[in-house]
Amino acid sequence: MDSTERPMAWIETVPEADATGELKRAYQRAGDDGSGQVDHIMKIHSLNPASLVDHMHLYKTLMYAESPLTRVQREMIGVVVSAINRCEY
Repeated sequence: MDSTERPMAWIETVPEADATGELKRAYQRAGDDGSGQVDHIMKIHSLNPASLVDHMHLYKTLMYAESPLTRVQREMIGVVVSAINRCEY
């Protein structure tokens, strides 16, 4: 790894197939976007399902609730912040 590369964080997650109870229900809600898949950014909460539900609520509020910003503007802000942070997600 050269000095410009940043290591990826490793966070323990529960695979969808192994989820039970509250986590299984949270994964089902997280996969309701039409893809049927749970995004990695949501899976990082798998050891704390309540935080997964809260993260989804925050995301939906920021991206879909009434705002002076359009949906496209909100997405552009996310892209710029991710680029500045060199985020691969």
